[in-house]
Amino acid sequence: MPAAQVYPEGMIQLPASYQEYLARQSESVINAVRPILMQSAADKRHGVRVVIHPHDHQAHLDETIPFGTVIEDID
Repeated sequence: MPAAQVYPEGMIQLPASYQEYLARQSESVINAVRPILMQSAADKRHGVRVVIHPHDHQAHLDETIPFGTVIEDID
């Protein structure tokens, strides 16, 4: 598997849907999911699934979710 791509914050514009999602989140959730939202915005191919655990959140690209969409799931 290739190394994860690092995307400088100033070079990628998040879709409005991602910005709205982040605006409703706590700082800890933002820190956990923002890198994956940035990756999705850079690739423009897949949406993001955020898995909510009792003490944290994890996010990953999901090829079954359209670009610009964030889905939350409970673990």
